[in-house]
Amino acid sequence: MLTLQDCIELSELSEEEILAIAEHEHLPEMVAVEMGNYLTHTARGEKRIKRMIADDIDAARAKGDTHRVTMLKMVLKHFVEHHGGGV
Repeated sequence: MLTLQDCIELSELSEEEILAIAEHEHLPEMVAVEMGNYLTHTARGEKRIKRMIADDIDAARAKGDTHRVTMLKMVLKHFVEHHGGGV
């Protein structure tokens, strides 16, 4: 039986990237793993994930949550470094 962590590792995304998708889309983590895995295999999907993370940054900034903004900027940087083809 696969665990959530196993699925995250197979998704080609980091746990933080999955959590950003889950937050943006208001999804359980497992569904966000499936969605993220699907989206990483298309240029449009990679752009969509980038936009989700950027939206999460904007939301954190609007709340004045500077720690979250900083963390999400690192998540976005990691995503672009590893999935830059469609971004």
